[in-house]
Amino acid sequence: MFSEENKNKAKKLFKNPIIMILIIIIFSLIALFIIYPLIRVLQVSFTNSEGNISLEIYKDVFGNNYMKKGFFNSILIASLTAIIGTILGFLFAYTLNRTDIPFKKLFKTIAVIPMVFPPFIGALAIIMLFGFNGLITAKIFGIRNFPVYGLWGLMIAQIVSFFPVAFITLDGVISTISPTLEDAAFNLKANRKQVFFKVILPLSVPGIASTMLILFIESLADFGNPLILAGSRFPVLSVQAYLQITGMFDLKTGAALAVWLLIPSIIAFVVQKYWIGKKKYITVTGKPNTSTIKSVGPITKWVLFTIIVIISLFILLIYVTIFWGAFTKVWGMNNQFTFDNFKYVFDVGGQSIIDTLIIALTSTPISALLGMIIAFLIVRKAFPLKRTMEFTSLLNFAVPGTVIGIGYILAFNSKPILLTGTFIILVINFVFRYVPVGIQSGMALLGQVDPAIEEAAYTLGADDKTVFSKITLPLIIPAFFSAMVYSFVRSMTAISAAIFLVSANWNLMTVQILSQSDSGRLSEACAFSVILIIIIFAFMGILKLFLKNKISLVNNSQR
Repeated sequence: MFSEENKNKAKKLFKNPIIMILIIIIFSLIALFIIYPLIRVLQVSFTNSEGNISLEIYKDVFGNNYMKKGFFNSILIASLTAIIGTILGFLFAYTLNRTDIPFKKLFKTIAVIPMVFPPFIGALAIIMLFGFNGLITAKIFGIRNFPVYGLWGLMIAQIVSFFPVAFITLDGVISTISPTLEDAAFNLKANRKQVFFKVILPLSVPGIASTMLILFIESLADFGNPLILAGSRFPVLSVQAYLQITGMFDLKTGAALAVWLLIPSIIAFVVQKYWIGKKKYITVTGKPNTSTIKSVGPITKWVLFTIIVIISLFILLIYVTIFWGAFTKVWGMNNQFTFDNFKYVFDVGGQSIIDTLIIALTSTPISALLGMIIAFLIVRKAFPLKRTMEFTSLLNFAVPGTVIGIGYILAFNSKPILLTGTFIILVINFVFRYVPVGIQSGMALLGQVDPAIEEAAYTLGADDKTVFSKITLPLIIPAFFSAMVYSFVRSMTAISAAIFLVSANWNLMTVQILSQSDSGRLSEACAFSVILIIIIFAFMGILKLFLKNKISLVNNSQR
């Protein structure tokens, strides 16, 4: 039943048929491409071989010690990644915001480098550095039994992959804490230790908690790193579900494992968004906050500087190794310089490069534009079920890619919607997989734009279409292009859901990289990775230039 408030909203909506139709279309798309696949996963996991509702599959799964071990391993690695990644991210952000160390811009750049690399490249580099024939372990120290496969190798790879998320989030938190609060504490005779534990840390707690939950979700959903590094001795759910479907052709067990993986992800998402997300302290007051940095002593400053130098060097080592490996004949065996790997890439994987580009360039603008439209509706329009639209449209952020991939196979593998193996299903997957970033960027920016600007246009007789295209859209151009960059990067580097959806007609570079890694062709995998990285940086450069010109045109037109 609708409340009286919702009835009034609905009446107003009927007076604006364009907005009403748009809302209906978006709800329909969300229902079809986000909710329906998840329902199919649940439905199949609760159905026995005769087609009746049953817990038979779950009894088998819960009774299988190997699968139970996969669940606990997934929780363990996600928890460790969240804790250690958040600690390192906090130290990095705190050092850059609360000390006067040199090379701050350089360190910030290094901290975000992993964001534009395929998430499993870290795993590839770790094998090359610390594996049985690794540069550091075998060549330098003569160690050939370093436990690179399993908990330690996987944890390092995931921390490197998701460290930028922790840093960016906590950098935003710490940078908004006014130094004058610390000055006030010092004036009250507090020492540096008391200032940190009584002022800075308590004010950072909501951001720290949010960061830990985000890293937990990201790590739990990760697929590429575990597929390369987990190994049979350290099973994790995302890989187990994939192997059940592709290796055992057992959709029911794969679906049950996907549900098992989905539950902690959704719980963490809801806690992060609706509980932790509301716990904020106001520290930006509009008052002058210029202050001399003195909350960190000289010895502590150089200790922190040493820590972030070590972190930065390790990040650089990971990615330099990839570039180095791309130009060696056989990594670890014959490190002679060669271009043969790139020739191999274009001979064997040339079509996958073209396919990846076509799919990414098609899905990217659609995802970004859809994100802006949904953000506009949520922030600027009143209609029934608005919070439902917000939650369901952001849901794919929390759903592991493995679950989405399985859901799409189950939902779109038969008539009337037969899409499996086609170009369309890959585009749809990327559009709805990464639309939450566009929504959040748009909502954040629209929240900073005074509604009075749009109200003035309505007063002058403008309709919704004119207001959105002439006023709202130009104001949210930065969020739109930010969403485009993220969507393109993730579409180029995606693996977890896409690996279920590729076919002989449409393949992806990331699948090729994993295939080369599994075959022991590490140098060829590195060459694929280097080409992928070059494409991403080229796209970002072109988009940055276009955005600069676009903003100039908008500014000129407003004068």
